[in-house]
Amino acid sequence: MKTRILLLVAVLLAGFSMSDIQANVRLPRIIGHHMVLQRDIRVPVWGRADSGERISVEFNGQVLKTRTGKDGRWMVYLSPMKAGGPYEMTIKGKNQVVLKDILIGEVWVCSGQSNMEWPVSRSDNAEEEIASANFPRIRLFTVERNMQMAPVDDLERGEWVACSPETVESFSAVGYFFGRDLHRHLDVPVGLVNTSWGGTNVETWTSMESIENVDRYRPVIEKMRIQDLDKLREESEKASRKWRMDIQELDQGIADGRYNWAHPDYPVDGWKEMELPGLWEDRGLNGLDGVVWFRKEVKLDPATLEDTLWVELGPVDDSDETFLNGIKIGETFQAYNRPRIYAVPKDMVRPGRNVLVVRVEDYGGGGGIWGTPGQLRIRSGQKIITLAGPWLFRVGSTDIPPIPPGAQAVQSPNSMPSLLFNGMIHPLLPFAIRGAIWYQGESNARQAYLYRELFPLMITDWRNRWKQGDFPFLFVQLANYMKPDEKPVSDPWPELREAQTMTLSLPNTGMALAIDIGEANDIHPRNKQEVGRRLALAARKVAYGEDLVYSGPMFETMMVRGSSVFVNFSHTGSGLTVRHKYGYLMGFALAGEDRMFHYAQARIVDENTVEVFSEKVPRPVAVRYAWANNPDMANLYNREGLPACPFRSDDWPGVTYSK
Repeated sequence: MKTRILLLVAVLLAGFSMSDIQANVRLPRIIGHHMVLQRDIRVPVWGRADSGERISVEFNGQVLKTRTGKDGRWMVYLSPMKAGGPYEMTIKGKNQVVLKDILIGEVWVCSGQSNMEWPVSRSDNAEEEIASANFPRIRLFTVERNMQMAPVDDLERGEWVACSPETVESFSAVGYFFGRDLHRHLDVPVGLVNTSWGGTNVETWTSMESIENVDRYRPVIEKMRIQDLDKLREESEKASRKWRMDIQELDQGIADGRYNWAHPDYPVDGWKEMELPGLWEDRGLNGLDGVVWFRKEVKLDPATLEDTLWVELGPVDDSDETFLNGIKIGETFQAYNRPRIYAVPKDMVRPGRNVLVVRVEDYGGGGGIWGTPGQLRIRSGQKIITLAGPWLFRVGSTDIPPIPPGAQAVQSPNSMPSLLFNGMIHPLLPFAIRGAIWYQGESNARQAYLYRELFPLMITDWRNRWKQGDFPFLFVQLANYMKPDEKPVSDPWPELREAQTMTLSLPNTGMALAIDIGEANDIHPRNKQEVGRRLALAARKVAYGEDLVYSGPMFETMMVRGSSVFVNFSHTGSGLTVRHKYGYLMGFALAGEDRMFHYAQARIVDENTVEVFSEKVPRPVAVRYAWANNPDMANLYNREGLPACPFRSDDWPGVTYSK
């Protein structure tokens, strides 16, 4: 009898506990302590609770009440508020939630691929920037990487943090420098939501309902709606493992599953020397897609080290397996821009000679250990041992077998449209924002003509989803990159830049030019401060209505007079100017009816006009400026210091036409 009573009590308690859990008011991750709410507009606050539960929200003198629907969802709207804080928010249902340290100010979403993801710690003057990042009224929220086959309502993790030297290091550099400039200029709190993923295309950031309006994607979306993501991942991982085994079978450094070349005592006769970091194409292995092993001996004294040793390699293109004294300490698959940081227990370290070996697989394009010298190091506490400099290397394979169908089905966010919209944008809706900044396009460069359709589609999609009208959307035009061309040629990147420029036809958009701050050997320019500053200039005009020069000169019209072309520009500010020691204006090219372009001479005629001419083109019909992957000679600016936008006057089909 006693046992039955105890059992009944336990059941009742269990039922009470479950009911209590179900009754709790639950908020999305984006609504939490330390957040920033958007000033001057209605602010939605939402969550879940029991069906039919009464909910009240108290904030900054406002008290709002509602009742949940049958699905347990609820939402209220705070009336527009002025900048200020900190405040507390109290949400009451059957339980009570109190959120503290809430500010009211400006909220911006920061999104795109690796140049938006790029952290403050890897930008110019990183140590100084981090040390001086004491801005408690700037709040940071980082959305964790998340692919989803269907839209999800919330994030698994994430929290708002106040900007400080301890929190800013890993945050988006472009986002931070943009927000810092706005904060200093507006003198109001700023909230930054970083939702970005390196190497991603625009399709993955667009909702299924919008992308299926593009004919080529409709069958894909229809298939996605009935697919099982877990099953797809399982099949994809199986195919991927098989592919990597095929690569290993071609690798001379591996025999019968043994990584012979990773052994610390393996003979190094025949190994050559290479300076690292750097892409191996720039170190004599031009055009190699395959496997290369790198080896370096390091002298270590365990007595002087902390409990844990950190081997830091910087980014490795594309995959790596890393060994210390023959023991694997870490590996990363297909992440060309992700820094490798591997922990090593102190008891794995030998007194004196230690051998570090890194096996690198590259599947296309650049390959190798390619970061900055400061990223290539061993760290233990405050002790730093640089690994930059000469390494031994040996090619394990010059062949990469074709990736089998399905191996990347859901390994990559680019494998299907909408995966990142579903997992990294939809959970933010409808959090009130002022606008968005965007740095992306590198991954779509080979389909630049299609980007003319896809990029405006994504912007319109976001605006429709947020239900805040045509909120400001600002973006970065692709920076100069790759080896400069000796003569005018057709390249994909200028066509992608053209597609970005054409997107300015959408209302409330602005573009920050980066054509003068790129790096030939690095797709990730380190000068994120200037990118953020130029985005902030665009925001001050587009979002805040200031009367200022926020853009470099933009092509308006051309007129042929005899053998010269006269080009008229807008956004010239106080006038056009040249950045050259001797005043030479460069970067222009002319073509006649034969459509063959030749570099041309040019001179500034007046504050808005440039004359372009060439003996090789006596009857010009078209003019181009900075039309190359890396137009490093382009040097036309306005006197406010902003570079002229690349352009062409013709509409002749380019290299990405119909791709």
